[in-house]
Amino acid sequence: MSLADSLASLRKVDINELSLENLGSWPKPVKVIACLLIVLVVLLLGYQFHLSDMQAQLDSQRTQEETLKQQYASKAFQAANLDAYKQQMVEMEESFGALLRQLPGDTEVPALLEDITRTGLGSGLEFEQIKLLPEVTQQFYVELPIQITVVGNYHDLATFVSSVSSLPRIVTLHDFDLKPVDDRNANGGGTVSGTGGKLRMNVLAKTYRYNDKGLGK
Repeated sequence: MSLADSLASLRKVDINELSLENLGSWPKPVKVIACLLIVLVVLLLGYQFHLSDMQAQLDSQRTQEETLKQQYASKAFQAANLDAYKQQMVEMEESFGALLRQLPGDTEVPALLEDITRTGLGSGLEFEQIKLLPEVTQQFYVELPIQITVVGNYHDLATFVSSVSSLPRIVTLHDFDLKPVDDRNANGGGTVSGTGGKLRMNVLAKTYRYNDKGLGK
């Protein structure tokens, strides 16, 4: 049957006469068109339920691929700089060890007190008090507070503070309290006489020791 005959046959078809009950008697061109429509619907449904899922999986794989590429680039950079990282780690361990060596052990605290006392006397100060206070435990270190009261002129006090800060062991100074020295006369009359510009300084010194139990917390 030629194309012209097929078209002519389609023009004669009454759609109202077509039903599934007489499917076998449908004209051939109608059957062909119906088959094409069925195939098209099947293809559309297949794309909707199968190909769309595959497209979503493909998009997911592409995203994962990009993530893996970024991870690879990061690890490749780390691998390329591994020697530099190792050298930095060695330097950090050496610096940490040097700091630890500046922290006194339990048996070195008396010697540290002697150093502070010697430093104050060498600066021309008079010690009224140097007292070791209870320890304060932190996670990685233990504070050893030392209450100090000294008397001297402003220049000598400044020399003392500078010298204590320069001790081989780590010592920090806190809570400064500086007041003029009042020297009342012996008869208790309440008269204030000069003391040559002397000052009384109360200061809290803190030194530290390593808390080796802190890492186990």
